[in-house]
Amino acid sequence: MASLLLQLAVLGVALVAAALIVIFVVAFVTATKMPSLHRHEEEKFFLNAKGQKETLPSIWDSPTKQLSVVVPSYNEEKRLPVMMDEALGYLEKRQKQDPTFTYEVIVVDDGSKDQTSKVAFKYCQRYGSDKIRVITLVKNRGKGGAVRMGVFSSRGEKILMADADGATKFPDVEKLEKGLNDLQPWPVSIRIYHLEKEGEFRSYFRTLLMYGFHFLVWFLCVKGIRDTQCGFKLLTREAASRTFSSLHIERWAFDVELLYIAQFFKIPIAEVAVNWTEIEGVQQDQPLLFLLLLSLHNLKTRMKTFMMIHFHLIVNMSSLP
Repeated sequence: MASLLLQLAVLGVALVAAALIVIFVVAFVTATKMPSLHRHEEEKFFLNAKGQKETLPSIWDSPTKQLSVVVPSYNEEKRLPVMMDEALGYLEKRQKQDPTFTYEVIVVDDGSKDQTSKVAFKYCQRYGSDKIRVITLVKNRGKGGAVRMGVFSSRGEKILMADADGATKFPDVEKLEKGLNDLQPWPVSIRIYHLEKEGEFRSYFRTLLMYGFHFLVWFLCVKGIRDTQCGFKLLTREAASRTFSSLHIERWAFDVELLYIAQFFKIPIAEVAVNWTEIEGVQQDQPLLFLLLLSLHNLKTRMKTFMMIHFHLIVNMSSLP
């Protein structure tokens, strides 16, 4: 019996080793160059509250706002208003209490098939285009691509990434700001750990995927981060420009590469507990095969980042959108 268990253990280790070898080989073969930072002509402008075109700013310009909020949105016409109402309620109240506080919210419509842009533009008409801007992408780039387009069009000294589903309570941004200030004076990227509310139910299958994904991330890329996927992240302007300029992955799990690049540059990262609620409609039950594909992307990123990151650190201004 002991001999049989030993044989099974050896066989299991051999299968895992073989799988990892295959992953390394496929990742190396399929590694591609960094996605183009090209913007379509329509993506270089936004509509002001009067419906007139204005040129978008660049992250390489000097900041003119204290906080930029980037909201990637894909087919979010139903959930976006809930998130926007809460966020703007908080931001407007904060500005009334502190008139020196300035902000902007950038909604990036990632090629939606519904009325996401129209819903977002109503907030632009209500609050003005100095506070609310809508960027409508010509085609779907993926969450990472949408966030990057918003980041590169921001005016804030600090840049907050926030999901359109409103899973995180917006006033928790103050916890992020405190954590960021504790890490100053380095140009810092802050990573936020979401804390599930008590009584939140998660299916066994989803739990299995979550732990499997976290293991792959830890094994292949990012060390020391408990949760890479929370959509509530705060970065300084310089940290955002450094990390997003070297980003390869434009779709789901771009967060992993973003944090990996930050660690490569030795940018301090802090995790702060915030309230998080699982929102209905979030697509999280992915097939197990997706975990394998995800690991390939992460490993590909790791290899290509080592080879190309120094070339992308200083980006030629003419190559930017």
